[in-house]
Amino acid sequence: MIIIKTEHVIHNMSKDNKPVAFCKSGDIVEFHTLDCFNNELLPEGTKCGVDNKSIGNPATGPLYIEGAKQGDTLKVEILDITVGTLGVNVIGSNCNSLSEKNLKFETKRLAVEQGIAKIIKEISVPIEPMIGVIGVAPAYEEISTFMPGNHGGNMDCRQIKKGSVLYLPVFTEGALLAIGDIHALMGDGEVGGCGLEIEGTIKLKVTVIPEVSRRAPAVFVDGKWMAIASCSSLDEAADEATAMMLSFLVEEVGLDSYDAGVLLSLCGNLAVCQKVNSYKTVRMELPLCYLSKFGYVPY
Repeated sequence: MIIIKTEHVIHNMSKDNKPVAFCKSGDIVEFHTLDCFNNELLPEGTKCGVDNKSIGNPATGPLYIEGAKQGDTLKVEILDITVGTLGVNVIGSNCNSLSEKNLKFETKRLAVEQGIAKIIKEISVPIEPMIGVIGVAPAYEEISTFMPGNHGGNMDCRQIKKGSVLYLPVFTEGALLAIGDIHALMGDGEVGGCGLEIEGTIKLKVTVIPEVSRRAPAVFVDGKWMAIASCSSLDEAADEATAMMLSFLVEEVGLDSYDAGVLLSLCGNLAVCQKVNSYKTVRMELPLCYLSKFGYVPY
């Protein structure tokens, strides 16, 4: 198994990044990741904005997948996510969603023990580890790992978890996959601007699907197909995710556009992944059980 450790991190996704590891289609790879603060806020007494470098979420990689080329799709199966024993959460009045509440800006360290995080005095919650940043090199100029886009990146989609299958468009030779920003917990929307940020290890399988082109990421998990869109506003992202799901139903499943529209209107569900970045991310979900009569099976 190929292992990529945390001495190999990037803060921008770019086709000019030099790969730190190579694999073949079908290989299993393990990524070790830092938290989004480069693990610099783990020591007691450290403060966000003072003791950490704000240069982008550290993403481990990039990984070169042999045979991947522009116009292909990269299938990423998330086999396992394990996390550390201490997470960091930063919350305060700097978050737009909470700015009117005059919250005190605080950096909190929360222990994770036996799959449980004690988030406030009276409440302990089972963790639900997910990947905040996962993506390939974009088509043109470099993009910060703070940002989401058609290449993936900082989507903060909590459905990218153990057992999920992520489909990413490939824009450059080798794809150049990079991963980071695990959250032990995060609610849809990430309204406080921060999840329970934590270091960890991600085991996955990468497979090249040749000559199958996607315009943006999609996820299959828990029996649902999800189209993910990132745009400058929530309305634009919602419209784009819906349009991508409609295209999926027409072009890949074989429905006509009217029936696809009816199915989405009655059975599709929009959800906000994150609203804290300058580009917002929304997903459209549809249970694939409705498509069984059409014989559709994901790649």
